[in-house]
Amino acid sequence: MRQKMRHSVAGLSSSILLAAGFLVFSDMATESAEAACSDFPAPTVDWSGCRKRSIMLTKNDLTDSKFNEADLLGSDLRNAKFDKADFTRAQMSRVNMSNSTAVAANFSKVAATRAVFQEVDLKDANFDKAEMFRSDFTKSNLLNANLTKSEFSRSNFTDANLENADLSFANFSRADFRGANLKNVDLNSSWTYLTRFEGVDLSTVKNLSQDQLRIACGDNATKLPEALVAPSSWPCSVTD
Repeated sequence: MRQKMRHSVAGLSSSILLAAGFLVFSDMATESAEAACSDFPAPTVDWSGCRKRSIMLTKNDLTDSKFNEADLLGSDLRNAKFDKADFTRAQMSRVNMSNSTAVAANFSKVAATRAVFQEVDLKDANFDKAEMFRSDFTKSNLLNANLTKSEFSRSNFTDANLENADLSFANFSRADFRGANLKNVDLNSSWTYLTRFEGVDLSTVKNLSQDQLRIACGDNATKLPEALVAPSSWPCSVTD
C-alpha cells in the first residue's frame, strides 16, 4: 500500500513539475514575442505577428526582415529598404511604400487595399495570391515579379515596368496599364474587364486571348500579337 502511495506521489510530483515547466516555457515564449515586437527597426528584425499600425519607417534599412502576419495598417514605409523582406499574410492596407526598394521581397497573400507603391523597386518580388485592390504602382519596377492568382482590380500600373512578370490567373479588371512596359508578360487566364491598355505594346505578351481583348480597353495605338485583332468596341467609353 505504501509503495502504491509512493508511486502516486511521485507521479503527481512529475505532473506538477511538467505543468510548471510548461507555464515557464509559455511565459518565456510570450516575453520573447513581446521583446521582438519592441525591437528597433533594423536589418533582419523579426516583427512577425506584431501590431505596427501607423508607424513611421522612413529611411530605415529593414533588409531581410520578417513581417509575416504583421498589422502595418496605414504605416509610412517610404524611402526605406525592404530587400528580401517577408510580408506573407501581412495587413498592409493604406500603407505608403513609395520610393523604397523591395527587391525579391515576399508579399504573398498580403491584404493591401489602397496601398501606395509608387516608384518602388520590386524586381523579383512575389505577390502570389495578394489582395491589392485599388493600389498604386505608378512608375514602379516589377521586372520578373510574380503577380499570379492575385487581386489587382482598379489598381494603377501607369508607366510601370512589368517586363517578364507573371500576371496569370489574376484579376486586373479596371486596372490601368497605360505607359507600362509589358514585354514578355504572361496574362494566361487573367481577368481583363475594362483593363486600360490604350497605347500599350502588347505584341510580346504571352497567352493573351481574343476574349481578354474583347472585354479590355485599347485604341489604335495599342500593339497586338499576331493573329489577334482589335475589337470593334475600341476605344472604350470608360467610367469609374
